[in-house]
Amino acid sequence: MAEQDTEQRLEKVETKLLAAEDQLDALNRVVWRQQEELVLLREQLRQLAIQLRESGVGGDHPAEDEIPPHW
Repeated sequence: MAEQDTEQRLEKVETKLLAAEDQLDALNRVVWRQQEELVLLREQLRQLAIQLRESGVGGDHPAEDEIPPHW
């Protein structure tokens, strides 16, 4: 009887371990996707900053002093 109880307990622990490993794998995939997206967003932000610098927007004078494009 004790051997059967130990066997059942061991089986439960193994089942929980497998479930935990599956969850860890899923979380790792989420983190990896988020890291890839973060890299992409940083590159897009860098490109936008370059475009702003090259276009002269955000220069030394405040935006309130600029004439709107429709004037």
